[in-house]
Amino acid sequence: MSKSRLNVGITMGDAAGIGPEVVLKALDDKRIKRLADFVLIGNSFVLQKTAQVLGVGQIGGRNVALLDVGDISKLVFGRANSTYGKLALKCIDAGLGLIKCKKIDVLITAPVNKHTISRAGFHFTGHTEYLANSTKTKNFAMMLVAGALKVVLVTRHIALKDVAGTLTKDKIYQTIRLSAYALRRYFDIAHPRLGICGLNPHSGDRGIMGREEARIIQPVIKKAKRLATIAGPLPADTLFYFALQRKFDAVIAMYHDQGLIPLKMVALHQGVNLTLGLPFVRTSPDHGTGYDIAGKNKANPGSMIEAIKLAVRIGSRLKNRQRS
Repeated sequence: MSKSRLNVGITMGDAAGIGPEVVLKALDDKRIKRLADFVLIGNSFVLQKTAQVLGVGQIGGRNVALLDVGDISKLVFGRANSTYGKLALKCIDAGLGLIKCKKIDVLITAPVNKHTISRAGFHFTGHTEYLANSTKTKNFAMMLVAGALKVVLVTRHIALKDVAGTLTKDKIYQTIRLSAYALRRYFDIAHPRLGICGLNPHSGDRGIMGREEARIIQPVIKKAKRLATIAGPLPADTLFYFALQRKFDAVIAMYHDQGLIPLKMVALHQGVNLTLGLPFVRTSPDHGTGYDIAGKNKANPGSMIEAIKLAVRIGSRLKNRQRS
């Protein structure tokens, strides 16, 4: 591995899903391979079988090393299996190990299935939470990046009926704080502009359709004014239009679908998940395991390609600052 070039680790994700496929397709792109030195963290049997489906030649190469993880001799594409879940978690842990011993500068993770990992006997609620727990990170958030849109979620994978009861002033404040910091540190935006979504239709319409805006969100915005230029709470149906017009550098969404529906509508195959708050740069494609198309050479690698490009861009920026 080169000390001057960025060293990038990529986990293959769920063996039976499209993770290995999109990783191999991305690394088969000469423009991507030129960006950095890579460590592909996965199982050699799974990757070879996937490569055969894709018609890809040699796995790895001059600047792509393979870290062979696990022992597996059977693979059924599209089949949820606890064995594959256990293997996926081993790949994540191997990536964390490389980060800890500074063998890689950034980590990119392909999609996993939280249910198969849980069925393998591990408490696993998601990539983001697992990485945060493993690094003892208390405050963290998901930023979804796609072109002009950057969306940060206050709540993540919880039922819609639980969102209002889960929102707290501290959660909203920490999300704003992490977002402002990331925009400065990762994207070189000296004076971030944040648009804050209301929770309810029309941002509650002065309490007619909900009191969360006045009771929780507005006091936080007042407190957070020192962190960035902030507008809100604003109705989400118009806020995202203005974000696309680059009136805001990022949007703070109160719940999962409020932020991801508009983002995926405009950039389904280019969205990237960037985890904020971790002690290292981690990105991932903004899609799942895609069991229905796994092993059929149908998966679009666009989101993985964008995840690599974003991680390299941020990682190189941070590495250059350390040198100067």
